[in-house]
Amino acid sequence: IRWALAQPLLPVRRACAWCLSGGPLRALHDGDRSRASAEAGVALSDYFVTDKAGRLRQRRLAQLATNADSPEWIARAVVDETQDVVVGYAGYHGPLYDDGMVAIGYSVDVGYRRKGYARAIFRELLRRANTDPRVKTVRATISPDNLASLATIQGFGFALTGQQWDDEHGLELVFEIPVDAFLSER
Repeated sequence: IRWALAQPLLPVRRACAWCLSGGPLRALHDGDRSRASAEAGVALSDYFVTDKAGRLRQRRLAQLATNADSPEWIARAVVDETQDVVVGYAGYHGPLYDDGMVAIGYSVDVGYRRKGYARAIFRELLRRANTDPRVKTVRATISPDNLASLATIQGFGFALTGQQWDDEHGLELVFEIPVDAFLSER
C-alpha cells in the first residue's frame, strides 16, 4: 500500500499511502480531481469526491489551516502498488492530543472491501503511531452496527473503553490500546 503525495510513507502489506497535503485537498474541494491527482502523484478515484469524502476533506482543510502538525497525521490516499490503484484513504482524526492519544480513521472504497485492505491499513496506522514516542494511546471509534470495522480491530488488542455520540455518525463505541501493549504483542 502506498499513501499518496511526494514521497512514500507507511508501507503496508499490499499497498502504501501517500500524504495528501493542502494542495490536493484544495483541488478536490474546487472540484478539480485531475489537478488533485497530479499534485498527489497518483490518480485519485471517484471515491475521493463522494459526499462522505467531501465532509472529511472540509474538516481536514480546516485542520491544515489551524494546526501546522496536521499534515503528518491526516489525509492519506491508500494505493495498491500491485495494481497502481487507489483503494481508499486513511490517517488519524488529527494531530496528537495533549494526552498522547491519536484516533485512527480509514475508509476502503466499496469495490476493494473484503480483500484485506482494512486490516493492512489498520496495522500500518498502528505501526506509524508507534514510531512517535509522544504517542501513548491509539483510539478507534466505531458505530455498533459497523460489523466490518468491529471485525477489523479484532486481534489487535483493543479494549472497549466506553461510547460517545458523534454528530455525523451517531453512537460510537470507543476502543483504545496503549502503545506499549501493542508493541509487546507484535
